[in-house]
Amino acid sequence: MFSDRRDAGRRLAARLQHLRGTPGLVVLGLPRGGVPVAAEVAASLHAPLDVIVVRKLGVPRQPELAMGAIGEDVRVVNDRVVELAGVTETELAAVERLERTELERRTKRFRGDREPIELSGAVTVLVDDGIATGSTARAACDVARAAGAARVVLAVPVAPRQWQRQLVGVADECVAVETPADFRAVGEWYRDFAQTNDDEVVRILAQAAEG
Repeated sequence: MFSDRRDAGRRLAARLQHLRGTPGLVVLGLPRGGVPVAAEVAASLHAPLDVIVVRKLGVPRQPELAMGAIGEDVRVVNDRVVELAGVTETELAAVERLERTELERRTKRFRGDREPIELSGAVTVLVDDGIATGSTARAACDVARAAGAARVVLAVPVAPRQWQRQLVGVADECVAVETPADFRAVGEWYRDFAQTNDDEVVRILAQAAEG
């Protein structure tokens, strides 16, 4: 078990030392819980830290079914899902408009007036505090790739056994510290899994930006 997200980040960083010194390396944390983990990884790899805010675009009548995802200035649409679900352009635009509003609110809250780190040509390490279904991680990988990332590494402290299978073709590399056979929930593998609040994310990102 991990003591907390900081401990998880340090142990995850040890698994990522092969990336240290890689030109154009960037570490991105998925808010909220992934940011304190990512902060430890970025510090260990001497890489810049930023946040990646993504919103899934759910099918109107089946919101749990993703037909795409959006990030800052990035839009990824699964045309096959859109076609099979019979989603019109008007419906797609309405869902995107709603999710874009929330994405912009969160991005402004977390980063303030700072510009996002450029991902074009970057080796991008996406970090979360764990993976359950993998849907958010998949969306983040798609968004990072669409933003120009040359290589996408998805890294988490804990994930289900054989978790990489659901991410084939999405991430170039998948790294996990623990992959327990009896995995049920991410929080079970932390002694302290208190919710990470917005203020903590803001503080961590501001400290990283100040060097």
